[in-house]
This record gives sequence, structure tokens and C-alpha cells, in this order.
Amino acid sequence: MVSREHKRAALHEKLQLLRSITNSHALNQTSIIVDASKYIEELKRKVERLNQDIATAQSSNDQNPLPGVTVETLEKGFLINVLSEKSCPGLLVSILEAFEELGLNVLEARVSCADNFRLQAVGGDNEEQAESIDAQVVKQAVVQAIKNWSGSTEQE
Repeated sequence: MVSREHKRAALHEKLQLLRSITNSHALNQTSIIVDASKYIEELKRKVERLNQDIATAQSSNDQNPLPGVTVETLEKGFLINVLSEKSCPGLLVSILEAFEELGLNVLEARVSCADNFRLQAVGGDNEEQAESIDAQVVKQAVVQAIKNWSGSTEQE
């Protein structure tokens, strides 16, 4: 007798938990389970939509693989990171030209152009331009160099 009441209490507790998780306002067991079923179907649809969005984003990235750029301010200069999943012939030249236009001297650099493109460079600025250049300006210049490079490779 005690175990039957214990099972009933445990079932009631689980149904109340299910009711709260699914935001159901139902009071009887059947309605709670129907609401939970609808909630699960809604979650399935959301997962399908998210998977489609991910697939769309990945395919658009494959078609237009612009590298990611980060720029950090250092005590004297900037740490610039550029990363692309694909090899980008000619991109290094475009980025170095952007550094030159800004008056940045490359103090140290590591570059990989094999399967992917990776650039990590420390650029120092000239003393006269020290106040006019910040990390955002450097990032914009590098991003613009990448866009210019991307536009020139699409025309080929």
C-alpha cells in the first residue's frame, strides 16, 4: 500500500516537473502529456531551423571565405592576427601594403600559407603618427586590404 502511494506521489512530482518545463497550464495527466508532446515537436522544428541556418551560413562562408581579423593594442604598436580556413595566395602582399600605407613597421611576423592562411604580426608605428593610429584604424585598414584582395581574386 505504501509503495503504491509512493509511486503515485513520484509520478505526480514528475508530471509537475514536466508541466513546469513545458510551461503547461494543464491540470490533468493527459493534458500535461499532450502539452509536453507539442513542446517536443516545437523543439524539433527549432532544431531543424537552426541546422538549416548553420548549413546556409557554412555554404555562404565556403563561397566567400573572408579571413577573420583581430587587432590588439600593445605598449608600442599592435598585435595583428589574420586567419582564413583556406589558402589565400597574394593576401600577405595586400596586408603588408596596408601596413605600409598606415606607416606601420613590421617588427615581428609569423605567416603560414599552406592549407590555410595565418598571419600573426607585431606592427609598430612611427612616432609622428602614434596619436592618430589606434587598433580600430589598423583593423579597418587590414579588413579593407582583404576586401580589395578578395575583389581582385574574384575578377580573375
